[in-house]
Amino acid sequence: MKFSNSPGRQGLRALLATTVAAITMTPALAQGDAEPDDIIVVTAQQREQSSQDVPISLLVLDSEFIDAVAADDMGDLDAFVPGLDVSNGSPTQPRYSIRGITTSDFGVGTDPAVGIYVDGIYAARSGASLLAFNDVERIEVLKGPQGTLFGRNSAAGAVSIVTRAPSDELEGRLGVRLGSHNRIRTEAMFNLPITDNLAVRANVLLNQADGWLTDADTGEDYRREDATADRITVRWDATPSTEILLRHSRDSIDQDARPAIGIVSLPPAPGTPPIPADSTAFLDPFSAPIRNDVVANGESRELSETTLTVNQDIGAMTLTSLTSYREFQTRNREDEDGTNRIETYFDTNNVEDNEAFYQEFRLAGTSGHVDWLIGASYYDETAQQTSHTFTYTDTVNTVLGNLGLGTPFTDLEYGLLVPFGVPATLLGHGWDESMYNEGEFTARALYGDMIWSVTDRMNLTLGVRYTEDEKSFRWLNGGRQAGTLDQTLALLDGAGVLALAGASPADFQFDFVFDLSPLAGVVCNNGVNVAENVACVMEDSWNNLSPRVVIDYRLTDNVMIYGSFTEGYKAGGYNSVEVGSRFENETVTSWEVGFKSDFLNPDLLLNVSAFSYVYEDKQSIRLVVPTGGGVPQYLVQTSDDEAVGVDIEADWMATDTLRLSGSAQWLDSTHKRRVDNNGADLAGEPTGEPFWNIALGADYTFDWAEHGEIVLQANHAYRGETRCNSQSVLQGTCGGYDAFATGEARNRTDLRARWISPDEDITVSVFVNNLFDNRYVEGVNNITADTLGTPFATISQPRVWGVEFGYDF
Repeated sequence: MKFSNSPGRQGLRALLATTVAAITMTPALAQGDAEPDDIIVVTAQQREQSSQDVPISLLVLDSEFIDAVAADDMGDLDAFVPGLDVSNGSPTQPRYSIRGITTSDFGVGTDPAVGIYVDGIYAARSGASLLAFNDVERIEVLKGPQGTLFGRNSAAGAVSIVTRAPSDELEGRLGVRLGSHNRIRTEAMFNLPITDNLAVRANVLLNQADGWLTDADTGEDYRREDATADRITVRWDATPSTEILLRHSRDSIDQDARPAIGIVSLPPAPGTPPIPADSTAFLDPFSAPIRNDVVANGESRELSETTLTVNQDIGAMTLTSLTSYREFQTRNREDEDGTNRIETYFDTNNVEDNEAFYQEFRLAGTSGHVDWLIGASYYDETAQQTSHTFTYTDTVNTVLGNLGLGTPFTDLEYGLLVPFGVPATLLGHGWDESMYNEGEFTARALYGDMIWSVTDRMNLTLGVRYTEDEKSFRWLNGGRQAGTLDQTLALLDGAGVLALAGASPADFQFDFVFDLSPLAGVVCNNGVNVAENVACVMEDSWNNLSPRVVIDYRLTDNVMIYGSFTEGYKAGGYNSVEVGSRFENETVTSWEVGFKSDFLNPDLLLNVSAFSYVYEDKQSIRLVVPTGGGVPQYLVQTSDDEAVGVDIEADWMATDTLRLSGSAQWLDSTHKRRVDNNGADLAGEPTGEPFWNIALGADYTFDWAEHGEIVLQANHAYRGETRCNSQSVLQGTCGGYDAFATGEARNRTDLRARWISPDEDITVSVFVNNLFDNRYVEGVNNITADTLGTPFATISQPRVWGVEFGYDF
């Protein structure tokens, strides 16, 4: 790894120097023979191990930390996991990133680069990857390629969510959270042991809140939430060597879609803002009036999943079977113009219907000095997606005029129909354009992994996975739908009115969003050329062999050093809104060295790793303005990225009552090869990731004698400034304007105080998240900036507070 003299790297050198000094002191600090009394057990290597024995950079978040920051889903936790970034502004279309690697396309034709697993089952689609936390035991965030053990599409890393299984004790819990914006969150759990070998655990979650944004004209709240989730799990110890777990879970959301905050001043109606939008005159999103008028605004999801896990001991081996069937439907209809004018109206609606089946068999055992496992998996998915766009003829007229193509609707309206008293209008008609997609995806894999104890202190880990992916993808654009307009045109044509203007109904049969004319001549695999009302099908297959090699060595009983080489793989695919598109699989090659240490057994924990990777053929979806102007399109662009970085984790039990913790990531991520569709060469420029992400925490327990105890908790998260490149402004993720900036460094401070009764059955907590009310512009969306002159922004949530009551029995 090579480091230059940039400011971020100079700070890194100082940090590494301190770390080296600390590791050289290790033998003097680790002389005791005491056994650790708080071992965190994880399954990061598909085996139960202490987290300190796993030669992988990972962070573990337990249920207590989830409660401490009042997290509802992964989007509320990412700030406290340096290197992990989750955008949850639209829960049916979230994006996950680990170490700067992400998939920006939420279309069903592509796959994520971060694998999300719930109780070992892969959540393939983004629409099913951001679920409510209910009865979660822990979350493991594994950084770096995890394809060998977790599977395809874990090229950046994996997030493994582990829920609680039924126990042998009669127990239950009722929790209520009341907070800002009339938040009411209720969770109940009941665990019932029916016999000595049969137990049932059930939980349900209800979560509702009013909005924290308000429409300036209607007074309607935005960002309202309404979510429910439930799960029932049955554990049956069929024999002394057979454990069966059957789970059925459901997750439902019905809330406001993301509002659009317009950042340009509007002239009096029916005037429209100028194009291109003047960025020097942008309004401050925190004070700009919000005016949205999207028809049937809303975001919803209905998900259900049934899983069966069977663990069968066979002598010194264990055979595990994982079976899952999942189905979900989503809808997300959003305002895309940030105005309430019919002349500038545009909305999008993403609708998905998905079902998937997963089966995995895994055999694990120990032979002499070798701990081994082998496995096979099969995945089958049917995914349907419709990308709806809706507007009015008034807006179509505005777009055509802004593109220099005339204003046919108002020309006819005010030049012919109104002056001659014709009882008809060409304005106010709905105009819908939609792209219909359907994918059939199948994946098969064989894998093996072994940990060979070469000596009492050294282990050699070898793993490999072979994967085959087969995909069939279908596009169909049926042309624009405008029923009332077509009826009006037919009447006017029959009456000879259109002929007076030298026009005909055929002149109005065009698409301006999904215009397929530039793709004429593109041949599809089903023997047709790309055209409207013609289904285009592409079929492809990919395969990959992903290895991993790890060596770890214990310098002392409390200090382990390790080095690893891993490769990851993400299957190729298609852009759901670019008919006939196809891209190859993505691969990542990663090197990592590090150490894990427990000082003073284990009062002080310090883990450090340094890594580098090269990510080849990375696909990203970007908003691209066609050459010469026109409606911007989301197109796939390919690049090779490279990065070097350092992960740091520290945990210190300073006293019996005070615990301090911290974690950090330093990352330098740049494009190794990338040329944007507009010809800009970004090689050597930053990918947009900040240099630093840092999280700090402190817990203090006050013994209140016979009154119980009080636990005080503080957590702070820092995300550095986004590193801009020459194309960041177009994407709206980075840049400064006169009124505001995007990509600023971020800070968040959370506080919590919890009282625990002497019998530990009652808890009362008060908390505040984002104590200092730090607010940030999350991005500027330019999807309508060049056609309607209406860019808009999104902003982060304000400070929230709340109280919680819990009762355990």
